Amino acid sequence: MSDPTPDPAADDQAGASPTISPMFPLGSVLLPSAVLPLHVFEPRYREMIRTCLDGNGQFGVALIERGSEVGGGDVRADVGTLAAIAEAQELEDGRWAVIAVGTGRIRVHRWLPDDPYPRAEIEAWPEPAVAHSLADRYAELVTSLRRVLALASELGDAVADAGSELSDDPVVGSYQVAVLAPLGPLDRQRVLLAEDAAARIDVVEELIGELDATLQARLALG
Repeated sequence: MSDPTPDPAADDQAGASPTISPMFPLGSVLLPSAVLPLHVFEPRYREMIRTCLDGNGQFGVALIERGSEVGGGDVRADVGTLAAIAEAQELEDGRWAVIAVGTGRIRVHRWLPDDPYPRAEIEAWPEPAVAHSLADRYAELVTSLRRVLALASELGDAVADAGSELSDDPVVGSYQVAVLAPLGPLDRQRVLLAEDAAARIDVVEELIGELDATLQARLALG
């Protein structure tokens, strides 16, 4: 499988004209560096996967903020993540088992008609440079995450392993912390919308602080 890190090539696309990309609207948020397993059974998305594999192997993922994609009339986020297919296997009945990796943020300029499958005009949203070191703040964030995961596990919640390996790079690692933390889709979308790594650490720090307070209260109640 490809190394699940944001794609530096996204920087080269900054300021480029929007491109048309296949899109997969979901009720969850894919963050850069995260792995996305998909069980593709709808005919239009089967066709989309074949098209992606015949091309550059990429598609966009965007959160369904309101409504249901199946019935139409849904409201889709205008910031999402570009996903690269790492593994794809077509099953005997035509379904696909796909593993994709989030490589970088995208802005959606315009959604196109969902024919033959969802598509949109997108452009890359590369990571802005941060003027100062984030190493100390990131280290504190990782410590907070491990404490919250350990406490949640103690309380019987199904969460990620508190000893999970994380990147040493605060840009990548701040996304990974948000992936491992037990956050809902709207909170993860807040993480995705943070302007840069420093702002993202601010958001994740706040969210983990709220989780910590909730878990401590549960622990006190026995």
